[in-house]
Amino acid sequence: MSARIYQPAKTAMSSGMANTKEWVLEFAPEGARSKDAFTGWNSIDGTANQVKLKFASLEEAQNYAAAKGIAARVDQPHPRQRRAKSYSDNFRHDRVEKI
Repeated sequence: MSARIYQPAKTAMSSGMANTKEWVLEFAPEGARSKDAFTGWNSIDGTANQVKLKFASLEEAQNYAAAKGIAARVDQPHPRQRRAKSYSDNFRHDRVEKI
């Protein structure tokens, strides 16, 4: 059984950073997807891929995976590039526009 440990990115619909501080351990699917003959929906055997465990720190997630014997891959988050900006900066006389 293998898993992935990552920090979720912020949603595209908000500028806030809510729910991005915790770490998530997500299990990898163990089999191939197949179409259900009756409904036509995609399905996979097992329910482990539906489980997402949340941890306060990366070390807690790694310790849990090691204790349970789970081979976990850690995906480090990309640092968010922020610049200070304010509404009044749009009307500055020395403003330089990028073309």
